Amino acid sequence: MNVPDNLRYTKDHEWVRLEGEFAFEGLTDYAQSQLADIVTFELKPVGSKFKKNEIFGSVEAVKAVADLYMVVGGEIVEVNQKIMNTPETVNQDPYGEGWIIKVKMDNPDEYNESLTPDDYKKLIAEQS
Repeated sequence: MNVPDNLRYTKDHEWVRLEGEFAFEGLTDYAQSQLADIVTFELKPVGSKFKKNEIFGSVEAVKAVADLYMVVGGEIVEVNQKIMNTPETVNQDPYGEGWIIKVKMDNPDEYNESLTPDDYKKLIAEQS
């Protein structure tokens, strides 16, 4: 499983990457492999505000439907239109072109509460 060292992770198999005051969030390689073929996303619109761990949307795949949770609290400032039009992008490139939302963070310290790459690798090893 691909677990980049420059990201943080959640027990719900989402990743987060910081860029200044913004956080990009997406599904991990492990999550997309478990879901198999992703067919659609339902996401809250730009301007929606959420607290950490609140549901901001869902992903539907051939195998299941899963809720998507905020890794950090804040306002959605961008939704990746590429995945809305071609959701399989997440299967092909979960850490690059397959990001899901861009968030203007309320509290950047929440980023540090997420799992380190090593902690996430242990988690997926236990679940495999």
